[in-house]
Amino acid sequence: MLFDLVPESWRAILSELEEEINEIGRQLQSKADQGERILPDKRYVFRALETPPDAVKVVIVGQDPYPNISDAIGLAFAVSPRTSGLPGSLMNIQKEIMTDIGSTTTADGDLSRWSRQGVLLLNRVLTVTAGNSGSHADLGWQKITHAIVQHIAGLKAIGLLWGNTARELAPLFDVNSLIEGVHPSPLSAHRGFLGSKPFSKTNEMLKSKGLTEIIW
Repeated sequence: MLFDLVPESWRAILSELEEEINEIGRQLQSKADQGERILPDKRYVFRALETPPDAVKVVIVGQDPYPNISDAIGLAFAVSPRTSGLPGSLMNIQKEIMTDIGSTTTADGDLSRWSRQGVLLLNRVLTVTAGNSGSHADLGWQKITHAIVQHIAGLKAIGLLWGNTARELAPLFDVNSLIEGVHPSPLSAHRGFLGSKPFSKTNEMLKSKGLTEIIW
């Protein structure tokens, strides 16, 4: 059952949605039986939740996993470490960090460094069929990820919401814990993501809460 893969620290929080999660699992199995390649690998579907809820200081919400086998690793916007060939959205994120902060520890695309500092890298939809972005938007993941974000927003985590899909969750956050903006995709980043300084703004919010800043 898919719920069995939910990290222990999140199981009580998501227990009321166990059947919904397992139903998604059955739908994924059906797709796999029909020959579809599901991304990310099953063991990484809930990878974002390896950050325990009480350790989350910031949540960055993406849309769904990268549709490429080499890129989908279960953390929104992140990829495995590499020296070149970052996805367009991630390249724009790196450009904005350099403009905003002046340095970055994640030029190789490995954002798991952020996870270890309390940044939850959560896609709104946790799976995708290889080669087909948005293909799992109707499986029911939004109810699950809404519950995840609702819980951590209640703990006063900061919401960093880029793009329309992520911004649907804005009402869950209070105004002092919310940064909304344009998606970093190459199709939209020039319409307001680049130059928006979300990383320094997040750190200013963390400081105001008496929390350690993120080393971006």
